[in-house]
Amino acid sequence: DNEAIYGICQKQLRIAKPDVDNLNKLISKVISTMTASLRFSGELNVDLNEFQTNLVPFHRLHFMTTGMSPIIPKVDVSTASNDVQKIADDCFKPANWFVKYTEFDPAEDKYMALSLNYRGDIKPIEVSATVQWLKSNSKVALVEWCPTGFKIGLNEVPAVTLESDDIGAFSKNAIMIANNTGISRVFSKRIAQKYDLMYSQRAFVHWYVGEGMEEGEFAEAREDLGFLEKDYLDVLSEQPTDDVGGDNAGDGDDAGDN
Repeated sequence: DNEAIYGICQKQLRIAKPDVDNLNKLISKVISTMTASLRFSGELNVDLNEFQTNLVPFHRLHFMTTGMSPIIPKVDVSTASNDVQKIADDCFKPANWFVKYTEFDPAEDKYMALSLNYRGDIKPIEVSATVQWLKSNSKVALVEWCPTGFKIGLNEVPAVTLESDDIGAFSKNAIMIANNTGISRVFSKRIAQKYDLMYSQRAFVHWYVGEGMEEGEFAEAREDLGFLEKDYLDVLSEQPTDDVGGDNAGDGDDAGDN
């Protein structure tokens, strides 16, 4: 989401006029942490297959929210806190997200699943305490049918900061990738409303029709977007049941789950 990353560059990194290069540097930090397990061994590494398996409970609901911490300019590194709890807390603040939400509510906008991936000298006991702190302080609300939706990744090799980077170098950092129901408003408020305004005047339609599309495809796409929004809202209304598998269903533990 370019708008969200532009905001991070301007407000947190104090870059007056960010360009694509500034945005790509931040995005590369996320990709670097997501793929760290391919390059370095770790106590609780999370590979790419696990991201998909753990974060997508329903095949249509695969639109992720990404947060990163710390996002601090180099001049502020010496005065910035870099403890495990602070890093995690910042990851769950919309100001650190790469997707711009409309009025995010941590109580109502619930997580179906999320992955918190640390890099640096961080102990599992510190992470477990932080996860409990996040839950007990209502920083994170999980859907009722998936109360253990945390996936934790640990890699002892901290992220490298290049001379050309905009953010400062820290011994610890974290990336949060989450599947949150609040992203449905990105579709309804930011995409659907703008689409409806333009399509009501048939603005730009001639370009697509000229390339071979049929006008009926626009209505189908708009309808599918509405169904996608409803799918996210339905997740909030679903209640946990024990109809399948009895009390032992889902008992298989993963070392990185909390």
